[in-house]
Amino acid sequence: MSETNLYPGLNLGDGHGEAHDQAETTVFGFWVFLMSDLIIFGILFASYASYLDPIGMAGGPGPQDLFDIKSVAIQTAFLLVGGAAYGGVSLAVKYDQGRGKVAAWLLLCAALGAGFLFFEVKDFITQAGKGGTPQVSGWLSSYWTLVGLHGVHVLSGILWIFAMIAQIATRGLDDVVKVRLSMLGVFWHFLDLIWVGIFSLVFLVPLA
Repeated sequence: MSETNLYPGLNLGDGHGEAHDQAETTVFGFWVFLMSDLIIFGILFASYASYLDPIGMAGGPGPQDLFDIKSVAIQTAFLLVGGAAYGGVSLAVKYDQGRGKVAAWLLLCAALGAGFLFFEVKDFITQAGKGGTPQVSGWLSSYWTLVGLHGVHVLSGILWIFAMIAQIATRGLDDVVKVRLSMLGVFWHFLDLIWVGIFSLVFLVPLA
């Protein structure tokens, strides 16, 4: 595959041999697959917006009663810094900085993702204690589904990170592992993109 046909950012560089070309097609294909996930989130965003009124809240607690914007800001910081940290993974792979440095960056990403989940679960527990459970209203049902689904994706990303650390330990940074790390990077940044939408529509708009 010639250099003029490569998509910037999806390849690893000429020094990575077969992984350079494999990442081009495989990672792009995975990105296209994630667009189907984006459609699901789009439907949930639309559902949430449709219930964001007194009728949708059905007399139950609303955003002013349940949301802790400080906690949400902390979650946002954890996730966005985690996305930036994955840049360290990509650079360590691209410039052959060794499996130890790649694994260290991955562990940092996992730790930041876990911090995000800790505060998110804490918020869910607090909201449930205030009567903000999914069965109370259409708005709460759509809120728990949208935010909860994103949380499940973050958990999946953390498990994927640990799976990649295990593969790095057993296989090293071979072509297959490099391509899989590139795919994981697309997924991890995708979670940031979705969260920016959640932060804006789910939390900021109702509290504005």
